[in-house]
Amino acid sequence: MKNVKNANNANSANSAILIATACLLGLLSTTGASLPYPILPPLFVHGAADGFTNFMGLPPKLLFAVALMVNPVGLLLGTAVLGSMSDRYGRRPLLLLTTLGAALGHVLTAWALASRSYPLFLLARFGTGLLEGQSAIVRAMLAERLEGPIRNHAMSWLNGALHLGWLVGPLLGGFTDGFGVSVPFYIAAGALLLGGALVWVALERVPGRPGPSWWQVARERHAFNLLRHPGLRMLFGVQLAYTCGVTAFYEFYPLWLVEIGHYDRRAIALVNVGMCGLMTCAALFAGRRGSMEPMRRAAYLACAVALAVGSLGLGNLWIGLVGIMLFSLPHAFYNATVQTWAADRFGGHGQGAVMGLLSTTFCLANILMAAAGAVLTLVDTRLVLVVGAGLTAWAATRMQALGQGAIEDKEKAAVAGGQT
Repeated sequence: MKNVKNANNANSANSAILIATACLLGLLSTTGASLPYPILPPLFVHGAADGFTNFMGLPPKLLFAVALMVNPVGLLLGTAVLGSMSDRYGRRPLLLLTTLGAALGHVLTAWALASRSYPLFLLARFGTGLLEGQSAIVRAMLAERLEGPIRNHAMSWLNGALHLGWLVGPLLGGFTDGFGVSVPFYIAAGALLLGGALVWVALERVPGRPGPSWWQVARERHAFNLLRHPGLRMLFGVQLAYTCGVTAFYEFYPLWLVEIGHYDRRAIALVNVGMCGLMTCAALFAGRRGSMEPMRRAAYLACAVALAVGSLGLGNLWIGLVGIMLFSLPHAFYNATVQTWAADRFGGHGQGAVMGLLSTTFCLANILMAAAGAVLTLVDTRLVLVVGAGLTAWAATRMQALGQGAIEDKEKAAVAGGQT
């Protein structure tokens, strides 16, 4: 009996270390991705005209949109392959590689800002995004090593850490760039080095297995291969539409605050603190299972997110601020609902690949909405937010059909099992 108790305590301690490591890496990942959000809008809207803000004589708003888009392009490529590669080579070596590489990317970003080199900034942000696609790896690590309610809570806590990164990044960017616009990126690089040290200590080494080369794995086992399966293809389309609204909001509400409320970096950072603080708190409780069918619940939550994003389209500062704050609550619960449902429903395809596919929707949506914003913001920034809200609302109409299809598949499998 005593041995069983000791084993349970050891398992609990190992689970706690695993969850803490995953949450720290998730926090650092989104902190780095969100660092430029309060820094870039004032720089391109009110900054001095130089080789950075008027590169090749292009409009500053267009350069701003491209600067936003390049990091998600890297994220898209990274999340598409890193999850599958970690299925093959192990979570630990991939996490070490991506964490240390992302730290180097932040150093290059800081150097680009200090030297006012727009091309180097784009290259550094692309490389950082490529390696920050590690969220698929940590999600897969939790999904495969934990079971039952603790897995649901761990996935929710990881989402909370990711949301907290969207708070910490803009807060760090808004309140430290007074020491120099490159300082926040040096701080982020140092934090990633600490994260890499934790991975080295906390995750055990797993012996390598013979198999195909990394290039073959990246080419043949990337997350998009899962689109051959109808259920995953439908999930990808619905999730892409939903995240288009979310990324339109994330990318352009700071610019909206500058144009509508004439906010500076610190004011943008404070708004972000309120929004992400609520989101992080909500995520701590979002892992609890409810009585409602998961995708029906997700549909209602997506409708609420669409309303919050669309409220900025009215152009009223106070209504928009309320929408920014309220966005955080349904979005936190939506993420926990869909990710745990997908892990349960499609885990047989490989948790790394499935979580990678979900992560790629966010990255692809970032690219699509940044590209759309490059055109629409030349007319009115509110147009991007309205389009994003419409796509999220459409996704809500398809989520119940996705859940019903999963129920019917289970019923067919049960009938077939009873006949054998």
